[in-house]
Amino acid sequence: MNHHIELQAVRLGRSALRVSPICLGTMTFGEQVGEVAAHAILDHALEAGVSFIDTAEMYSVPARAETFGATETIIGNWFASRPGTRQRVVLATKVAGPSRGMDWIRHGAADLTPGDIIAACDASLKRLRTDHIDLYQIHWPNRNVPAFGAIYFDPKRDGDNSSIHVQLEALTSLVRAGKILEIGLSNETPYGVAEFLRLADQHGLPRIASVQNPYCLVNRSYENGLDELMYRQQVSLLAYSPLGFGLLTGKYDALGFDDPAKPGRLAMFDSMKKQRWARPESLAAARRYNALAREHGLTPTAMALAFCFTQWRVASTIVGVTSVAQLDEQLAAWGTTLSPELLKAIDAIRWQQRDPAQ
Repeated sequence: MNHHIELQAVRLGRSALRVSPICLGTMTFGEQVGEVAAHAILDHALEAGVSFIDTAEMYSVPARAETFGATETIIGNWFASRPGTRQRVVLATKVAGPSRGMDWIRHGAADLTPGDIIAACDASLKRLRTDHIDLYQIHWPNRNVPAFGAIYFDPKRDGDNSSIHVQLEALTSLVRAGKILEIGLSNETPYGVAEFLRLADQHGLPRIASVQNPYCLVNRSYENGLDELMYRQQVSLLAYSPLGFGLLTGKYDALGFDDPAKPGRLAMFDSMKKQRWARPESLAAARRYNALAREHGLTPTAMALAFCFTQWRVASTIVGVTSVAQLDEQLAAWGTTLSPELLKAIDAIRWQQRDPAQ
């Protein structure tokens, strides 16, 4: 049974976009979730009041050549088969940054040029079967920067990449052409966010509305300075991986990533076992948070999601699911409050474990 929940729309940054505070992430569509099941999840989300959908050209995940663009295609087919639905949805997608070893994206180019941005947007529009994208994001920075589990900046790795200014000009051309309404960033650092804002102000170009970064109990690195910058500059956080790739559901507590009865991504895909979410330290911290949730009469999932849902730092929390039942479980966490005592206990664990999935 689907229960509609009251989700008061929130404004993204200083933009005109208003989005639901829960966003449906779609990276599982096309790999773990087939098209029919994906359409059922999309229908269910929209009926429940979740009208914000996030995808990316490189999805589904784990990324591979055979499924590049598959998620956008599934969403485009959904729009085409349900007339009028596109107008009810705020649609976000992303252009991939430098290839990071994915040679099927722009032939493995180490740069993201203005021409690449425009071509990628056109291809996304075609797959999504729409004439515009509400929020178009750069998936990861087009420069040497620690990301996806790397934590140290190394100046020696700098290359000759297209500048932030020329990327912003390319995005501006897409805004002026009506192909995108607003721009955003993802997996960004304080420097990148500040520089996009500075250049927009200096040259009269569109301002970023949002940044999509990881934010959850096992990775609160966003709070190490980026939160202040975005608060003061009125840029919104879209929090991804609020359940830490499943770590914070409790499904890995007993047997780690080797339990055949709990086939989450970290157990199913060998490539995922090399990620920050699969570190022993990440699992150890998650087990402590999950135990704390149970001590307070909550499921681990409810506590982890409520942590994001109730944070002033978060505009919208991106939830990823593989079934309608999972979606219902996550939506049921809306309205959960965490007591001051529980929040204090959460902070006490963080003080000891810090951000193992950074």
